[in-house]
Amino acid sequence: MPSYHCKTTHRISVCCGKFLFSYSSQSLSHLDTPSPVESQGSGPGSPSGDAHTVLHTTGKKGLYLTEPPTGVKFVPTDSENLCGWGALSPRCIQTFNTPRWFLFFLCVASFLQGMIINGFINTVITSIERRFDLHSYQAGLIASSYDIAACVCLTFVSYFGGTGHKPRWLGWGVLIMALGSLVFALPHFTTPPYQVRVPERMGLCSANHTEACVGEEGGLSAYRYVFMLGQFLHGVGATPLYTLGVTYLDENVKSNYAPVYIGIFYTAAIVGPAAGYLLGGFFLNIYTEIDQTTELTPENPLWVGAWWIGFLAGGAAALVIALPILGYPRQLPGSQRYVAMRVSEAHQLKDGSQITAADPQFGKTVKDMPRSVLLLLKNPTFIFLCLAGATEATLIAGMSTFGPKFLESQFSLSASEAATWFGYMVVPAGGGGTFLGGFIVKKLNLRCRGIIRFCMLCAVVSLTAIFIFLVHCPNVPMAGVTRIGALPIFSDLGNLTAACNTGCHCVKELFNPVCGADGVMYFSPCHAGCSSINHTYSLRGRQVFSGCSCVVGNISWGEQGFAEEGRCVSSCNHMPAFLTFLFVIILFTFLCSIPALTATLRCVPDSQRSFGLGIQWIVVRTLGGIPGPIAFGSVIDISCLLWEEQCGEYGSCYLYHNSAMSQYSLIAGIIYKVLGTIFFFLAAMLYKPPPESPQSSCESTDVGGGEARDLPIKDLPAEIISNPHAKL
Repeated sequence: MPSYHCKTTHRISVCCGKFLFSYSSQSLSHLDTPSPVESQGSGPGSPSGDAHTVLHTTGKKGLYLTEPPTGVKFVPTDSENLCGWGALSPRCIQTFNTPRWFLFFLCVASFLQGMIINGFINTVITSIERRFDLHSYQAGLIASSYDIAACVCLTFVSYFGGTGHKPRWLGWGVLIMALGSLVFALPHFTTPPYQVRVPERMGLCSANHTEACVGEEGGLSAYRYVFMLGQFLHGVGATPLYTLGVTYLDENVKSNYAPVYIGIFYTAAIVGPAAGYLLGGFFLNIYTEIDQTTELTPENPLWVGAWWIGFLAGGAAALVIALPILGYPRQLPGSQRYVAMRVSEAHQLKDGSQITAADPQFGKTVKDMPRSVLLLLKNPTFIFLCLAGATEATLIAGMSTFGPKFLESQFSLSASEAATWFGYMVVPAGGGGTFLGGFIVKKLNLRCRGIIRFCMLCAVVSLTAIFIFLVHCPNVPMAGVTRIGALPIFSDLGNLTAACNTGCHCVKELFNPVCGADGVMYFSPCHAGCSSINHTYSLRGRQVFSGCSCVVGNISWGEQGFAEEGRCVSSCNHMPAFLTFLFVIILFTFLCSIPALTATLRCVPDSQRSFGLGIQWIVVRTLGGIPGPIAFGSVIDISCLLWEEQCGEYGSCYLYHNSAMSQYSLIAGIIYKVLGTIFFFLAAMLYKPPPESPQSSCESTDVGGGEARDLPIKDLPAEIISNPHAKL
């Protein structure tokens, strides 16, 4: 146990944890002339020599801190809190034992988490549906498994990890997350190769065209449980990141810098999904069986890209980054000074029971957990911030999972193109909004109530922009599905067989759409009545079919028409406007994410910060993250016009009703944005700050920065205020 000694010339000494505040009689006689100079640490692993903290008397009971003069020192006596792994603590790595380097490694971990879970998975979800014959609601259940795991682990991790060795919790979490990525990629290596019989899939009109049911791929939908296991491990591993990681940063930097550090941390978590969308889109242009060649193109609905590569690469990177995180100490050198310099902004309960949390022994045993939960439930500001976060999480989870599919359907894009465009939106809007939110809180020095009002303003702006979903693109006409009156030969909606293709004996299992010269899309060349392949290619490099009896010619009825491989290109020109407003929605949604998190940290007692974040994440995931993808997946399934049918069983959806998809998304967006605005309003109205907490938004949370103020030091645990082993 290290000891800290006072110099004998000092009259007053107060030990704070690992450090000893030493005050000479000369320094106490010049309290009105604080020194603005801060000294830096003199060596690896050791805190700075001079602490800028002054005891100031104002006539009130107790001592108050303002700017520190020369003579007020932290005096460490040995170099504890070294960076290393057990007994291995080489001096060369102590350079990294700073908040900035820890922030760097934590940002890499959050980047990987965002890239894998919120980027790759959302990008490849369509390909996984196609490869393993899954419904959208099943894909939504896979996405929600991450949040289910987090809810199971959050209480345990946040409660015990909050008083434990946070970097070790974080490091082991990253290792588990890496394992989840490897498990998620496992089905690619345990299933038979993905093979599409191209000549049959071409499906030219022939008299004896039949397709037998093959049981080889019939059970692939059961692999969804492997994906759910991988996502479950992802959720377990990522649980410490956004609870213990945030509080560890908040505890080891000045409180007015904490929003910036946390903002940078969350920005990395937002840029991660953007990188996942871009890299995922690139990988989807590579055929899933990389050692084989195929005649399919990425535009073909039967194309399955190399969805698994990203998970292997991300899992390997997570294994590497876990090692330095595991080496960090329980507290960074010099962190106790920031604990001592803070002013509490915790919400004041009517019965004053928040004082219980000031007990240094509170929260260290399981028996204190019910009281901890009760204190948080009695905090209305905390409760409404949790509910507001849940409404935002529902939209974020739903749109991030199915946003690329929405773009793919509305604007007739390929899966890789939709993922790439969505990534272009998330990078500047999500990442920029996250960082800008933390910067605004620091720049304006907003207090708790001002932060919540800022969040409410952001919710109102994004609510206004969400009405862009009123605009949608009409479906490309498809024979027998969306087009009835214009093509008399396809008079029955849902019936793909007509007089022009009756003799072809086409089957519905062979979905390979072609675009006729009449601008109508057909289920396959067979359903278009095409009898031969024209060995020339269109201007877009696509295969051309000729002799298509169902395609109406440009000159007169009955002329044998032509059809081009792939879907028809949509003539809708709403994409620029839609992407612009989508950018605004994403920007202002993420603009309030860091401020809302900062308000949560400030409205609860310091000893409950980790546990409070854990409870908040449980609420957010239970009411938002888990039902969000499932609900949006169900809504998208309702919008389906044409289902895959294999041997009498339905698989994934081939074609969606664009108008219905937009309307359902708009209704969901309005409901949740209105609820979020109301919850932020109630959180601000019901917030009751401590009597000594400054209410002006221009005042700082730290009592050591800026101009001298008569702010009381917050209640400190007994073991921090005094040290019986210190020698006077």
